[in-house]
Amino acid sequence: MSTQPQKLLLIDGNSILYRAFFALPPLSNKSGQQTNAVYGFTLMLLKLLEEEKPTHLAVAFDKSAKTFRHDLYADYKGTRQKTPGELIEQFPMVRELLSAFSIPVVEIDGYEADDIIGTLSLQADNQEVETKIVSGDKDLLQLVSERVHAILTRRGITDVDYYDVQAVADRYHLKPEQIVDLKGLMGDSSDNIPGVPGIGEKTAIKLLTAHPTVEQVLDHVDDVSGAKLKQKLVEHRDKALLSKQLATIHRDIPVDVTVDDLAYHGYNAATVRELFRALEFNSLIDKISEEMSASTSADSAAVEADDWRRTPYQLIRTEQQLEMVWGELEDVTGCVFDLSSGDYHTADVNGIALATRHAAFYISLDGELELSHMRTWLKSAHDKVVFDIKSLAFLLDARGINIHPSGCWNDVKLEAYLLNPTDGEVGLEEILARELQMEVPSVTKTKEDRAPLLCRIAQCLPDLHHRLQTALAEQALDDLYRKIEMPLSFVLAKMEITGFHVDAEKLRAFGDDLNERIGHLTSEIYDLAGLEFNLNSPKQLGEVLFEKLGLPAVKKTKTGYSTSADVLEKLAPYHDVVQKILDYRQLAKLQSTYVDGLLKVIRKETGRIHTRFHQALTATGRLSSSEPNLQNIPIRLEEGRRLRQVFDATYPDWVIVSADYSQVELRILAHLSGDEALIDAFRNDMDIHTRTASDVFEVPMEEVTSLMRRQAKAVNFGIVYGISDFGLANNLNIPQKEAKAFIENYFAKFPGVHGYMEDIVNQAKKQGYVSTLMNRRRYLPDIRARNFHLRSFAERTAMNTPIQGTAADIIKLAMVHIDEALSEAGLDARMLLQVHDELIFECPKDELEELTQLVRDKMENAITLNVPLKVDIAHGRTWYEAK
Repeated sequence: MSTQPQKLLLIDGNSILYRAFFALPPLSNKSGQQTNAVYGFTLMLLKLLEEEKPTHLAVAFDKSAKTFRHDLYADYKGTRQKTPGELIEQFPMVRELLSAFSIPVVEIDGYEADDIIGTLSLQADNQEVETKIVSGDKDLLQLVSERVHAILTRRGITDVDYYDVQAVADRYHLKPEQIVDLKGLMGDSSDNIPGVPGIGEKTAIKLLTAHPTVEQVLDHVDDVSGAKLKQKLVEHRDKALLSKQLATIHRDIPVDVTVDDLAYHGYNAATVRELFRALEFNSLIDKISEEMSASTSADSAAVEADDWRRTPYQLIRTEQQLEMVWGELEDVTGCVFDLSSGDYHTADVNGIALATRHAAFYISLDGELELSHMRTWLKSAHDKVVFDIKSLAFLLDARGINIHPSGCWNDVKLEAYLLNPTDGEVGLEEILARELQMEVPSVTKTKEDRAPLLCRIAQCLPDLHHRLQTALAEQALDDLYRKIEMPLSFVLAKMEITGFHVDAEKLRAFGDDLNERIGHLTSEIYDLAGLEFNLNSPKQLGEVLFEKLGLPAVKKTKTGYSTSADVLEKLAPYHDVVQKILDYRQLAKLQSTYVDGLLKVIRKETGRIHTRFHQALTATGRLSSSEPNLQNIPIRLEEGRRLRQVFDATYPDWVIVSADYSQVELRILAHLSGDEALIDAFRNDMDIHTRTASDVFEVPMEEVTSLMRRQAKAVNFGIVYGISDFGLANNLNIPQKEAKAFIENYFAKFPGVHGYMEDIVNQAKKQGYVSTLMNRRRYLPDIRARNFHLRSFAERTAMNTPIQGTAADIIKLAMVHIDEALSEAGLDARMLLQVHDELIFECPKDELEELTQLVRDKMENAITLNVPLKVDIAHGRTWYEAK
């Protein structure tokens, strides 16, 4: 390494370990010890060693919880949750890992890792040593200089952003040294740095553009436009100065090592390999060379990276070139789309990388060739392997190319998801690393680098697909993949393209009404409390409720009294102000999250909201949506339900149709448990909650009161989720002893349900997973955990997953069948949205009867159970009216 220019790599150990813990699903070894944080940390470390090839290296850790910043501000980092025990127990393993890699660890009492990194990076800068800082904390951007750059984790583990001076300017329109001033004005919720209340990033940047430091902003407050903003700066001057002081990284702390002491000479492969085996990181063992020294590790990493970029491929730019290779494209299997951005709703297609076993092609689409030139190939029956077929179907459909799942498309994203459902949405790079032990370098911006890299990835996709398909077959997941998930991707793409029409004027009027109600509520709360205070400040609210009004403190946190929703609900009977506060919070969330949020995402060109459906995210198989999340519109409050009034049919003579499965999870429970009483109730179309109350309270059904039915309903749905007597007592606000008796009586009346719950937990303990009726698996690594809370949660998950997962499978299958039937019938009706057990459509009024019959048939006959599936269908001009 002596011939290399010196490069210092400084890793923020706490930050990367925390990011790994929360980014990766639980991963444990055979002894039940959780290792997900260590595994993620290791992935990042290997990536850094290969790509950066440092000559000097150190990992900095926070040594103690309290630092000099706590002396300045007692509430510093006061809002942070307690470090999970499952993470704490992994810190010693990370230290063992770093020891095996021969990497120095630096930590100092009373200081944070940031200060250690700040001091060492300044030493290196003064010695003209290039330095890279690795963290997930944007505070470290203040250290960036011409020779000091930052690598910040973005999402997952190895997805990062690179910052030099220009990148900081591009992102924040500030110099790196102004980051502390930015934090001084806007604060930092993650560290509980207060900042100036009401000043966000945009306002702070605007102020610092005019006056470069917090001190100058405050000294020139008279120059600030806006009376409210000026008042905030005057009133909170001390907070701004304190916040800047808290955010400032100290660069002169007494570190007992120098840059020269951090020279890195690599690691011993045998030592690392032995540790990987002990940690059961078997997939990473192949990444370790024999006897790794700094020079050999650097050389091998360089060769590997160069190999990706030296992938032989043909660059196709013209129609003539495309015609010459057209025949060879019949053998193409791997297919990677080169998008202009990560947002497939708005991205352009720069090109397509295609690969056979013997050749690779990059079809450039930014010149003479257009996507339409590939139409024939894209719609052909040749097998193609891609990542995320839904995004491709969306892109192609939006450009007039309709592709179909008729056996020619395979999606490694869906395959990997079915095999590892608790991983959530992972990128192709992570799947390649896990399945083929291949590290994919970061894709650069130039096509000269991107094209060979994407062609190399395209060459890997067939092998990846074969490996995943083999595993799917071994676990009998083939039908779930072929008959549900693959065709559903195309259905979801259509729904995303269609979107849901929104009456923007009605939405604004609804927002005005909410603002007026929020104002009235605020005044009423102030009158009842006897003073004005910040309703959005838990600290101030706690002082008003528990100190001024003297309400009983239900729960306390490190930073004061808890004012969470569950606490306030318990306090509601004690004072009228509490319910008003709950109402205020709900209306304020409706205003900010939904009214303001929805207005931002209405497409001007369509007048519609185009949500994104996530098919490979949840462990149960349920769909979710985002940007915006239309599945989470609150419906308990009438105001929440009213929000659905703004979602209407596209044309005046069209209607919205809602089709909702009736008590589908309880019907699945009846089928899975074989309980005769439950089966009898559903076969005779009884009200299941009234029937349950009748059985449990031993009264005729006609004598069941509304209270009895409400309690029976809570138990029915609670049983599905493995509810405890403590949980039921909280739900019904009854003594725990009474709740326990209720559950015991329920199981006595429905013994099949009790037997099913016991059997499914025992089955999970025996095989390590549970399955839905359609064989979707969910692995439960904590089912035999020593920790009671982890084990209890896994047991409840074992009870619920086969029920909730089967419900998800049923509605997915119904969506596939309905989409096929709509095409066959030639109807104009369109599927718009899926919300758990409900499907939303729009159709011309003259198609309403036919659509209703079609939807009912496909939903109620999606699967055959021991009890009938039942669907409630309604329609109206808006989503609200249809419900």
